[in-house]
Amino acid sequence: MTLVRKLPARYAPIVLSILITAIVSVISTLRSLGPTPAFPATWPGACGLSWPVAFPTLLLVLPLVRRIVACLVAAPPQPGR
Repeated sequence: MTLVRKLPARYAPIVLSILITAIVSVISTLRSLGPTPAFPATWPGACGLSWPVAFPTLLLVLPLVRRIVACLVAAPPQPGR
């Protein structure tokens, strides 16, 4: 069995911003170009250009989003209660 070494929890915002940026840039690049032969060459540049905007935005917005979610979602039950 191969064990995959995980990143420390402090890297979670970076990983989250990379994943979200990749997904959004795939969708927007496909929307702009369509599934053309130019897509594979264009998408990495779009993703790379978007991430420096997405990461600081995530850092600023994430605390607010967590508070909103905490107001809307019940906390999980505590064991033994």
